[in-house]
Amino acid sequence: MNRIASRRGRLLGLALAGISFFSVAAASAGEISVWVWDKAFNGDTMREAGALYTADHPDVTFNVDDSASQDDIRAKLQTQLLAGSTDGLPDIVLIQDDIAQKYLQSFPGSFEPLSDSIDMSVFAPYKVAAATYDGKSYSLPFDSGVTGLFYRSDYLEAAGFKAADLKDITWDRLVEIGTEVKAKTGHLLLDLDLNDTGVIRMMMQSAGQWYFNADGSLHVIDNAPLKKALETYAKFYTAGLVKPVSGWAEYTGTFTSGEVAAVPVGVWITATIKANADQSGKWAVAPIPRLDMEGSVNASNQGGSSWYVLSSSDNKAEAIDFLKTVWAGNKDFYQDILIKRGAVGSLLAAREGDAYKASDDFFGGAPVWQDFSTWLSQIPSVDYGTFTAEVDSAVQAQLPGIIAGGDIDAALQAINDQAQQQMQ
Repeated sequence: MNRIASRRGRLLGLALAGISFFSVAAASAGEISVWVWDKAFNGDTMREAGALYTADHPDVTFNVDDSASQDDIRAKLQTQLLAGSTDGLPDIVLIQDDIAQKYLQSFPGSFEPLSDSIDMSVFAPYKVAAATYDGKSYSLPFDSGVTGLFYRSDYLEAAGFKAADLKDITWDRLVEIGTEVKAKTGHLLLDLDLNDTGVIRMMMQSAGQWYFNADGSLHVIDNAPLKKALETYAKFYTAGLVKPVSGWAEYTGTFTSGEVAAVPVGVWITATIKANADQSGKWAVAPIPRLDMEGSVNASNQGGSSWYVLSSSDNKAEAIDFLKTVWAGNKDFYQDILIKRGAVGSLLAAREGDAYKASDDFFGGAPVWQDFSTWLSQIPSVDYGTFTAEVDSAVQAQLPGIIAGGDIDAALQAINDQAQQQMQ
């Protein structure tokens, strides 16, 4: 109980420190209220889903609020759940996958177990696992963060490489390829931000591991995939293949301007890359590389979020039926949001739709959506635990020393010690 109380105290302090108390009226009977961030992606996608449901259920309408940032939604939700106040909370809320367990374990009974009503076997297993607690799953999986290696095919071809040379490779092989590309074209391979652990996390998940053991305890010092990921990350720097960047704008600007040859990232970056129409036909996508160790696969994840129904909702039955009917059962809906917004959903049956089978001239005529959906089904499931953000912070603190040739075992010990302090 002390650990739970301590965790709740930290959450409350964080929530109160950064909260922006936006006002949302409680939904009336028959009106399902939804909290999301990012109007163009999450908000408009949920509105489209709501319109589909309302067409067959005219007595049910939707109030989708996308006026707040993700941080504001987290703060408001945490503060009210900590205080035991449900007044004004929505019926449905969007939560990022890697923080879901923090909510489920810190606020038991606050969310409806959707696996009681919806068949979770129709979704990508790793997405379901992220929201499973005490044998029940609490989310309706939404967008996938399935990863790929986006690369400039013209640069690779100039260095003598074909698409087949990028298929199912290791990260060590990518270092070798990047060295050739730099020598023959003058282009660096990657742009990386030391304040972002995304590449390390996708390396680790490709081997089916995370920062924690099954019982929630810290798994850092003897975590072989994490150690291998840190070693591999450092190789890109020691080989002189990285342009250091800081912040999102510089990160995206570097690869969209053609300065680097590749970017390993989640599928959600597709729209950013395709915004440069003059680069059509110059990009391709390969499976994400794997770690050079037994058990690692050429599939991983970065990001993604899912829908949760609040137990305090006055419209629980309608909210759950809506999620079951549209989000868990309408394959055509997933084709539409893929075409309109590049949203790769987690419903496995959606892969059979025409939109997923279509080729894309921007990526050399390849069936990239079919490829992503295939990799989606291969992503290893991991337990994101409740302290991913805290361990990420500890990893970030060690990266400057690691890329400068520092001792990896000493860095792992330091990561472990800092994370242990933050988890008290």
